[in-house]
Amino acid sequence: MILLLFILAMSFCGANEKDPVSSAPPQNGPEDVDAQVQNSRIGRGINLGNALEAPSEGEWGVTLREDYFDLIAGAGFSSVRIPVRWSAHAAESGPYTIDEAFFRRVDWAVESALSHGLVAVVNMHHYDELYETPAAHLERFLELWREIAGRYRSRSADLVFEVLNEPHGNLNAAAWNSMLAQALIIIRESNPVRNVIIGPASWNSINDLPQLKLPADDRHIIVTVHYYNPFQFTHQGADWVSDSEPWLGTRWRATPEQREEVNRDLDRAAQWGRENDRPLYVGEFGAYNRAELVSRALWTEYIARSAERREMSWAYWEFCASFGVYDRSNGSWVEPLLKALIP
Repeated sequence: MILLLFILAMSFCGANEKDPVSSAPPQNGPEDVDAQVQNSRIGRGINLGNALEAPSEGEWGVTLREDYFDLIAGAGFSSVRIPVRWSAHAAESGPYTIDEAFFRRVDWAVESALSHGLVAVVNMHHYDELYETPAAHLERFLELWREIAGRYRSRSADLVFEVLNEPHGNLNAAAWNSMLAQALIIIRESNPVRNVIIGPASWNSINDLPQLKLPADDRHIIVTVHYYNPFQFTHQGADWVSDSEPWLGTRWRATPEQREEVNRDLDRAAQWGRENDRPLYVGEFGAYNRAELVSRALWTEYIARSAERREMSWAYWEFCASFGVYDRSNGSWVEPLLKALIP
């Protein structure tokens, strides 16, 4: 009996010693999740646009709120893409420190997403100076990523980094391939197995996928493309696009010819993904709200279902601004668009 009590006591003590360890968060970074599996987790997403990528949050009419994450998760989305203009909130000279108050705001957005069961994609958005003079801003770009990656090194695997939104301008394919390779080295110092999203130059264009060069031995990469074709439909009347007013009235009716154009484009992307063994993420697609709503819903549904048939994840642009699927003014979903995205 004494021996039995001793064994039970030792077992009980052992259980107490292990419990705190088993419930503690990982200290050495996220679990190792296959890129294809992570892409499936991203699934159907939405961009929290016009908020943290504005020069200052609220300047473009959108300030993120906790209930937005409730709404998004409740509607059936599985991820949010959080565009962030880090460059507007960091020192101009070394060590290029990111403002702590802004960092905490991004922390809140990330934790709000994760706590609602959403994958959070955090990118670097609207670094306009980098597009204009890549060499002059290379050091700052890399150091910003060193700070971001270090801060989030222990977060869940469902936080995914996107290295840069829509490289373009003087950041051409050759310059971008060199830059992304250096950024990955920095990120991998603190996040060796976190999945990272990278897209081609020319605004993440499908046409530029063949020029994208990725490290062959890094298999924790998801490749993103953006899709806004036909541009005269999706951007009709957009005030930031010159001479777009005459496009007003352009409709999209899912005609055989219109569907074939989409199929050709996405088939080329899917073929590239198969040949290079990389999962694909349509990180942006959407139609501006000056287009007819019936056409917007038809186009949105066709893009979403076409991406899914090709095993691509996606994120609609965007939640509640000029492309929005949610109307902030009356606090309700734009039902035809929501049903197009989440049938």
